[in-house]
Amino acid sequence: MRAWSVAAPGPMAGKPIGLVEREVPEPGPGELLVRVRACGVCRTDLHVAEGDLPVHLPGVTPGHEIVGEVAAAGPGCAHSPGDRVGVAWLRSTCGRCPYCRRGDENLCPRSVYTGWDVHGGYADHAVARDAYVYDLPEGRGDVELAPLLCAGIIGYRALRRAALPPGGRLGIWGFGGSAHLTAQIALAEGAAVHVFTRSPAARDLALRLGADSAGDSFDPPPEPLDSAIVFAPAGGLVPAALERLDRGGTLAIAGIHLTDVPTLDYRRHLFQERQVRSVTANTRADGAEFLRLAGRLPLAVSTVPYALADADRALADLAADRINGAAVLVPG
Repeated sequence: MRAWSVAAPGPMAGKPIGLVEREVPEPGPGELLVRVRACGVCRTDLHVAEGDLPVHLPGVTPGHEIVGEVAAAGPGCAHSPGDRVGVAWLRSTCGRCPYCRRGDENLCPRSVYTGWDVHGGYADHAVARDAYVYDLPEGRGDVELAPLLCAGIIGYRALRRAALPPGGRLGIWGFGGSAHLTAQIALAEGAAVHVFTRSPAARDLALRLGADSAGDSFDPPPEPLDSAIVFAPAGGLVPAALERLDRGGTLAIAGIHLTDVPTLDYRRHLFQERQVRSVTANTRADGAEFLRLAGRLPLAVSTVPYALADADRALADLAADRINGAAVLVPG
């Protein structure tokens, strides 16, 4: 089978990933062999390819927004060949640590991640743990569903971490695959949404989706914000977002990787009970709750399809901010 491999992590200009041939893997007990029908291209994949996130498995195949068909099931699986399933970032947890026992499996120290610790979906086939795959809502195609499996789930967790009050005012920094889905959920829940991004095309998309305003990254908002989410991996946006929060506001930082945050001024950025929260992966409950919501809401998923053979170009386009929405690989 075809699979992309992170051979030498580094900038995309140096071609850190290459297309290789591998044997089709066999699923073990509790595992599914999934034939990949679509795989989203996430900024986390870019961080793995470029070395911002150290590779945990040499030659790892990226990709953790997988929509596929079960090709084979190992012993003890609930899913069967022919089922359509979603494979996401969280591959497994220990189930025994204090975090798992209290429902915070996203904080499990022994958690394992698709496309980082084990091979992911930039391939014709992938192996997943049956207990961690998702049943997918009907009525949406494979390409449209793929970004929901990380961009959607992480954006949903970030929105909840941002503690947006009913009818509140939300600021979003960065407007890619995750942000454009999160904004629609917030709008559907009655929020006013203000988007801040350096991309004119992304600002246009935000306004088409119903955002109340869309400006450059450091523009002032038309009104103080109750909550904010920084999706862009730029630490310099953290003070800008905090400064635009109203009293008691909450900032959630959604990315797994962030450049250094500049020095904060206590009175300007944190006083009057403004707070900052990080977002770490997700629980399976987050994913199931979000996918149920996605099945009810008419979310417009902006996708840019690429052939599997063009995964390196898709990542390069993502690195250069040339993708408006979410890139998706289609094996064909």
